[in-house]
Amino acid sequence: MEHHSNIVPWQMLCERKGVKLRVIPMNENGELELDELKKLMNERTRIISVTHVSNVLGTINPVKEIIRLAHEKEIPVLIDGAQAVPHIPVNVQELDADFYVFSGHKIYAPTGIGVLYGKEKWLNAIPPYQGGGEMIQTVTFEKTTYNELPFKFEAGTPDYVGSTALARALEYVESIGMLEIAEYEHELTAYATERLKEIEGIRFFGTAKEKSAVISFLVNNIHPYDMGMLLDKLGIAVRTGHHCAQPLTDSLGIPGTVRASFAFYNTKEEIDKFIEALKRVVMMLS
Repeated sequence: MEHHSNIVPWQMLCERKGVKLRVIPMNENGELELDELKKLMNERTRIISVTHVSNVLGTINPVKEIIRLAHEKEIPVLIDGAQAVPHIPVNVQELDADFYVFSGHKIYAPTGIGVLYGKEKWLNAIPPYQGGGEMIQTVTFEKTTYNELPFKFEAGTPDYVGSTALARALEYVESIGMLEIAEYEHELTAYATERLKEIEGIRFFGTAKEKSAVISFLVNNIHPYDMGMLLDKLGIAVRTGHHCAQPLTDSLGIPGTVRASFAFYNTKEEIDKFIEALKRVVMMLS
């Protein structure tokens, strides 16, 4: 269920270092099989990297339990929180995450900026990946020593415009309340799911007990691109395709899905208009 951004970098590392990538299986509901994870971990396991919330299935993974299991074997864990941070409360200290990452544009900030949280012991141990101004302490032709955290990882002139805007975006959602956002979006998702069940031939992908505010589906044999194009003409914005998760759609034997996603600014009235448009499109394409 991982986004390509949590697959490709590890594959590049495999090519460079000869390490081996292992994949945690999931069940038919789109939930990770933690018993299988226990079997995958051994003394050679160096890191576990897993999404907090699936951008396709909406599954909210039990990352706190995954971290606990990994830490029993002294394995660090990186959590991809891009789809979690905008929708549910996140406390990295409570999770005990070693690393937590998310992108700014998912939480109403500009594109091109994001956050990497890391425990101090790991960040001190990791060398900088870029060189330039601000990340140095002293420079001679013989040797360079690096600056303290977080400057060690922030080479050159920082994106102070983007970081200021990201801070305002985070303050904005916190002023509303992440718990309130999560509860309202859960209400919207439950309502939309029940309304979608009115569509004959609909198939849902991702039916985990713990789920975020996305619904992926197909109707009969209608191609998701065709459905998405006609919905767009009717003023309904959905996402179609493999959603940067090709291994997932390949494993399901489908070309992709239609994905409806909800945020705290959406309403039940908008969902009703979506269902009305979807019924019209299905009638046109069936």
